[in-house]
Amino acid sequence: MRVLGIEGTAWCASAALYDAETDAVLIESDPYEPDSGGIHPREAAEHMSEAIPEVVDAVLTAAEAEHGPDAIDAVAFSKGPGLGPCLRTVGTAARALAGTLDVPLVGVNHMVAHLEIGRHQSGFENPVCLNASGANAHLLGYHDGRYRVLGETMDAGVGNAIDKFTRHVGWDHPGGPKVEAAAAEAAAERDANGELVDLPYVVKGMDFSFSGISSAANDASDDEVLIGEICFSLQEHVFAMLTEVSERALSLTGADELVLGGGVAQNDRLREMLATMCAARGADFHAPESRFLRDNAGMIAVLGAKMAAAGDTVPIADSAIDPKFRPDQVPVRWRDGDASVARGRGDGERGDDGDADRRGAEATVEIATAESGGGARHAIKRRVSKRYRHPELDRALRRDRTVAEARLTSEARQAGVPTPLVYDVDVPAGTLTLQHVGDRDLAADLDGRLTAAVGRHLARLHGAGIVHGDPTTRNVRVERPEDGDARATLIDFGLAYHTGHVEDHAMDLHVFEGSIRATATAPGSLIEAFEAGYAEVGDGDVLDRLREVEGRGRYR
Repeated sequence: MRVLGIEGTAWCASAALYDAETDAVLIESDPYEPDSGGIHPREAAEHMSEAIPEVVDAVLTAAEAEHGPDAIDAVAFSKGPGLGPCLRTVGTAARALAGTLDVPLVGVNHMVAHLEIGRHQSGFENPVCLNASGANAHLLGYHDGRYRVLGETMDAGVGNAIDKFTRHVGWDHPGGPKVEAAAAEAAAERDANGELVDLPYVVKGMDFSFSGISSAANDASDDEVLIGEICFSLQEHVFAMLTEVSERALSLTGADELVLGGGVAQNDRLREMLATMCAARGADFHAPESRFLRDNAGMIAVLGAKMAAAGDTVPIADSAIDPKFRPDQVPVRWRDGDASVARGRGDGERGDDGDADRRGAEATVEIATAESGGGARHAIKRRVSKRYRHPELDRALRRDRTVAEARLTSEARQAGVPTPLVYDVDVPAGTLTLQHVGDRDLAADLDGRLTAAVGRHLARLHGAGIVHGDPTTRNVRVERPEDGDARATLIDFGLAYHTGHVEDHAMDLHVFEGSIRATATAPGSLIEAFEAGYAEVGDGDVLDRLREVEGRGRYR
């Protein structure tokens, strides 16, 4: 099968020919290069209308010269997400070409194509994917016939966040390569343990935020901090956030494969951080070659071929573009029969992770038996240093999270929320000795009664003015005594903080529900039970705000 792919979601007009028999990909691209600032939608659309016919003609001519007039078996196009005017140009071209050649038409999700090209090239079976592109940043994992959004930016895409700074200092688009060059130059001149520019580091479970860091970088520039130092610190913070949430996603799902996608994925420092993290976890990592990372029709053609082979084509009359096409809206028919990444279970199913020592995304936990006190079991949690992070940033995060966990675990318990007792704290070593609780993680024993209990626990926590910050199914421990009801206990308060703001409380709920969707076979009833439990004790305004938060995702 040979598929002609057409891409044009924002800035790059591109066409490609993919030959499934030889796995060869020919790509022709004509990127839009604005005179100043970022992408201007009207100018980008005008560029598409001029460039798409040229790149398509170049690929079609090459295909027919080598394979004859029947060279093309299907036409695939980027259906979304992207800029509407650009997508309409691409959609029109694809429909006309499919009709003229009398071949099937395939509508491809641009972000799923970023994932699938990495899976295709790496040979990985079930990877987690970090997509780091201009307008988007998210983590995807395959579960029950769809790609699930495990975490995503709640405001700006990673490339847009960097471009916001470069526009502020007067650099042309794209800003990412210029920041990378300036950061590399600064790194060559600075002490490896030197201080970083003070920038916010915002991680909420597996979600993250970039708007504050862009503004802080702009302020540093206005205060005449050296541009190279700002670029260096900006990269160290932004890419450490992306690497941290990627490790959280690997830990939550139990996956041991990670692929990288998106234009920002061309950055050497980001790739280095992710490779270092994966090596430390014993996970496999793959980043495609550069031509498949920037916006390109090659990935559209490759995924288009898989979809066409699975019969996933679309009639021309039903081939409307979708500027807000989310990856979790795509039925993944070309992977039928594959196992899911997530290892969680649905209603009524139980697993048992036992009392073996555990390694999470941030810490190792050793289970030990106390010599006194009746032989009670303790959990010794060591927040390990991360070699991918800058030493100064790593020390600060380990210190602050150890202190927060010790303090807020105890405060939550005083507020009536089941948490472990804190026996000892060693801040310099990043070590806590805690009461051992539960027999297994909630991820291995999901049912509605337990998720309802978590809802009540979070409501009491919020009533005390505390946000957990990372309430996932891995951070709830479950115990099922023979003589009583099952109990759920909240653990891991390292990202917790004090706040009475309804937005922060709603984000807690959003994080927990996202982890259910990532690990449960039947998430709907579990989430309903969770929200019902929260409503029994908590503020209804938080549930109302949760609906707003859900609608704020990058693809909604």
